[in-house]
Amino acid sequence: MNRWVEITFDCLPLRTISRLDIPLDASPKYRALCERIKLAIEKHGQHNAYFLYKAKCVYHLVNHDELGILEFEFEGVALTDSSDAATERCDLTVELASETCDWLTEPIVAWFAETVSHSVAVEFDRYIDAGDLAEAKKRIETIQATSDEAGGFVGMYL
Repeated sequence: MNRWVEITFDCLPLRTISRLDIPLDASPKYRALCERIKLAIEKHGQHNAYFLYKAKCVYHLVNHDELGILEFEFEGVALTDSSDAATERCDLTVELASETCDWLTEPIVAWFAETVSHSVAVEFDRYIDAGDLAEAKKRIETIQATSDEAGGFVGMYL
């Protein structure tokens, strides 16, 4: 078992958001997500800002598969430098989702919750280095070009 920190997230480049209106028939859960994305745009803008959601950060504190695990769920924004080459900081909402540490105390939870932002910043740099961000940007540019060529309409739900 060579796990230090496991981090997973879905990433939405905020520059890809062209409309801020929420569909009238949106489910309450989707509507809430849209509202949080709108707030992120208001706070951080759309350039060099990436909304991270459906996200988890798991710390393994001891060498055991079932003991010493802290699992946090988080959501928020990763902000990069002007060239999208490095993460400058993360602005996240973090909650403890589960734990298997009977020795856990509230100050430790608070410290790890703060540490999640630092861990995610390191992982987002790895995401950038792996080329995942570049691939996402290429897909967005292709969709935008197709949309522009079609007069702003690509197809339903695109």
